[in-house]
This record gives sequence, structure tokens and C-alpha cells, in this order.
Amino acid sequence: MVINPAPARSLYDGDRPAEKTFVPSGTKVLERTLFLPFQRAEVFQFFSHAENLGLITPPGLEFEITSPLPIAMQVGALIDYRIRLHSIPMRWRTRIERWEPPHLFVDYQLQGPYRHWIHHHEFREMGEGTEVTDRVWYRLPALGPFSRPAHAMVRKQLDSIFDYRASAVRNVFMAKSDS
Repeated sequence: MVINPAPARSLYDGDRPAEKTFVPSGTKVLERTLFLPFQRAEVFQFFSHAENLGLITPPGLEFEITSPLPIAMQVGALIDYRIRLHSIPMRWRTRIERWEPPHLFVDYQLQGPYRHWIHHHEFREMGEGTEVTDRVWYRLPALGPFSRPAHAMVRKQLDSIFDYRASAVRNVFMAKSDS
């Protein structure tokens, strides 16, 4: 059964088309790139542990993983979370769709606040370190006349969350270099 017959377009990860990854037209994209002066294997290792998500998520979201830990990261792994946004509790479930250590992994929202959410994490060796790129394709549920202001508000929140995330990741890795 087709739930959303909207036309789809292919996503690209780096230089090549992503395998069987399509998103409906109208989907928004958020992209952030961060350089860390650490080897790719070490950087990927940090991101491959779901337990570290709490370290890089703004405290105001009250982020909590509700899946039993540790989570064996692999294609098909399910991760359940709970967050609070403006005091509203939300459950979120993602599935790992692609797992290609130490190059990339992709998680896909199965349940949560978005109509559509794909988070692509890419790790590239760059000189003396690693470039980490987050690309998120997201789409809100249909909100009628509230769609435009809701999209603006959500984008501002996502920008803030990913700005915090970049700062927190830098701090984690800089603390490693100090020790």
C-alpha cells in the first residue's frame, strides 16, 4: 500500500547515489560539517556508540535512550529514545539502514515527530584528521496553514541542536587530546 504517493527524488551520499534511498519532494535538508584533528577510526568509534548521543544532545531536550544498552550497531539495529521539546514528551525510534564502518552510517526514523527523517553520518579522512558531515533529510507532518511557521520554527530548533552537537563533539575530542 502506498501511503505517500508524492514524487520522490534520489539522495546522494558523497559522489555516488545512495542505494535505494528516496525521499518525497518538499523534504528539507540540514547539513553540518565539522573537522576533527583525529583519525577517522577513532572519530567513527565515538559516533558508533549510541550511548554517546546523550553527551552531544542539548540538556534541555532531556534525551534518554530507552533501548537496552549496549546497542549492537549494524544494519537493522533499532534505537528507541525519549526527548522533551518545550515540556512535551516525545518517543522516537530509528533503524540503522546503512552501516559501513568507518565511512558512514544512516539512521531512519520509524516513529517520531517527523513525517520523514533520514540522518546520514559521513566520515572522510582529510589531511591530519577527519571531516564529519551530518546530512538530515526531514519533513514535518501536514500542518495546513501552520506549515510555513512550523517549518521555520523547527529549522531554527534543528540549527540550534546541531550547533550544540558540533560544540559538544569538539569538547569531547579536545578533552581526549588534553589527557
